[in-house]
Amino acid sequence: MSDEEDEDEEKGETGEGGEGKEIYPYGEYEGGRDDQLDRHGFGSALLPNGDIYEGEYHHGKRHGKGMYCFKNGARYIGMWRKGLKHGKGDFLYPDGSKYSGDWRKDLKQGQGTYYFPNGDTYEGCWFKGLRHGLGTYTYKACNVAHYGTWTNGRMEGPGIVNYPYFRYHGSFHKNLPIGVGCFTFDAKYMQHGFYINMRDPAFDYVGAEELELEGRGANQEENEYRENPRGIVPIWRARSITEYKTELLPPEPVPLPVKESVESMIDIIDYLQKQYEVEGYQVEEEHKATPSPVPAELEVDIPDIDFDI
Repeated sequence: MSDEEDEDEEKGETGEGGEGKEIYPYGEYEGGRDDQLDRHGFGSALLPNGDIYEGEYHHGKRHGKGMYCFKNGARYIGMWRKGLKHGKGDFLYPDGSKYSGDWRKDLKQGQGTYYFPNGDTYEGCWFKGLRHGLGTYTYKACNVAHYGTWTNGRMEGPGIVNYPYFRYHGSFHKNLPIGVGCFTFDAKYMQHGFYINMRDPAFDYVGAEELELEGRGANQEENEYRENPRGIVPIWRARSITEYKTELLPPEPVPLPVKESVESMIDIIDYLQKQYEVEGYQVEEEHKATPSPVPAELEVDIPDIDFDI
């Protein structure tokens, strides 16, 4: 977030009474105040960096429903808690992408949908700002959807890829299919085999590392980490064809457990104590679209086969 409104919007010079207009260096503000002249209730603020916030405050911090407009054109509309994006909210990015869903402590966390500029979408679980857990990534250009398990922003573990006329069931590592799997056709037949990941002979490995270091920006490292491994392509090796049997399918994707942090437990206890006056509790002491995992030129071209079994 941008500068947290200069240290949680400290008090500046104000007029008399419970409302007033602040002057720089803390930005201009018009709206309600509490007894300590902290921003409280509904108000509008123009920050020193050019950002704008309009919405609810609670004793000096953004809290409740509000809209934050960044100087670069980005915009967040949703819930706030203690000065951070927290709860349901929509974030519109300058490149046209959008995230709509759950937030926790300024990061995407929970259930949400991300809409990419190229028309791709991801709908599913998030954790600390990254795709994490069960989710579905849909590639608009080829009408292909990947449903499976994600870890730290990448496809990891069991997954299912839904093509227009068939499906692939198998495992994934760093977005790429790998190991034993099978293609299914109209729930009638199965083609068994496995994927191997090989070096792409057309990729220039000699200068790849040097070019990557030269072109890496401030946030580029994390973005590249969540893409496909560079210069690696998956190759499918078919082995046999059988009738469709559910017992022959690879393991299904499963939800990932999310461990609650100590801070999360403190928040829950604080909520219980305030809402239900429960006492006696004690606590011991983380935007690019995902490339298709299978390049178009390497996707399986199933020949016409007479399945007479």
